[in-house]
Formats: sequence, C-alpha cells, structure tokens
Amino acid sequence: MSIQQGVKSACIPCGVGHFSASSTFQNEALRFKKDGLSSPQVLDDIAGAIGELNALERIDLTPAKIATLPEWEREIAEQVAEKSREIRHRLESVQNMDELTQIAVETEEYYKYLNREWSSKRLKDCPTCQINTDADIEESEEEVKVTVESPKNKLGEYGHKVSEARQKLWSDIHEARNIKN
Repeated sequence: MSIQQGVKSACIPCGVGHFSASSTFQNEALRFKKDGLSSPQVLDDIAGAIGELNALERIDLTPAKIATLPEWEREIAEQVAEKSREIRHRLESVQNMDELTQIAVETEEYYKYLNREWSSKRLKDCPTCQINTDADIEESEEEVKVTVESPKNKLGEYGHKVSEARQKLWSDIHEARNIKN
C-alpha cells in the first residue's frame, strides 16, 4: 500500500493560492483600520497572512522542489519564493496601518500578476490545451451561426410545476392539521 506524502514537486498554483489567501487576510485586517495595528483582529489577520507565506516558502517552494521543475516554471517559482520572503519580512515588521495598506496593495497586485503569468505560460506550452488564438476565433465566428431559443416557455413550464407542487404541499399540510384536530 502506497501512502502519498505531500506535494512531490514545487507547486506554482499553490503559490497563487497562498498569495491570494495572504492578500485576503491583509484586506481583512484593513477592514479594522480604525481599531489600530494593535487590535487583536488586525494582529490575527497579519499572523494569518504571514502563515500563508510561511507555508508557501517552507512546504510548496522549497529549493529541492523547485529544482524538479521545468526551466520556465523554475524561474517563476524562484521569483515567487523571493517575493514571498520580502512580503513576509515586511509584514513581520509593519509599524502602522498605512504601511500595512501599502503591503496589502502590493500583495494583491503580485497575486494577480502571478496568476496571469503562470497561467499564460502554462497554456502557451501545453500541447493538449487546444488554445484558440484570435485568428481561430474570427474564423469560427464566420463558420458558426448560433441559434438562441427563448427560455420563457421552459421557465413557464417549470414555474407551473413548482406551483402545482407548492399547492399539493399546502393541501397536505392543511389535511394533516385537520386530522390532528
């Protein structure tokens, strides 16, 4: 029997997820901006953001796992690990809410950049993804005519069936009440 023991290679999609979660924690902390940096809620959210980046660096993007990646993905993974360390260190030493705001903005921008960068390179190099180029789309628009059927008839039928079911339910409820009395 084989037991799988975690991710065996570096995981860029996991990095996207960790940056997304870290960004979410930071944005949540900023909702409590008026309570100040020492607010328990703000401190807990900062700790959550740091925890996400720690997991990224120490589990998903270890040097040994990064080494197993293809060249193009390895470059992204190394950049992600470096950016994670930079943001984590800044969060660990944040001094005020304005500084936290700036870090949160940068984290969210990087998360979006990372998602787009990795996805576009992955799809470009994927032999089985069947990506449509703009030329393919223009060509297919000329060849295909789309017919859209109005859903009103089907919705009317659905609504009628729901009304019948509702009426039966109410009838059953009233009948059950009359039997009890």
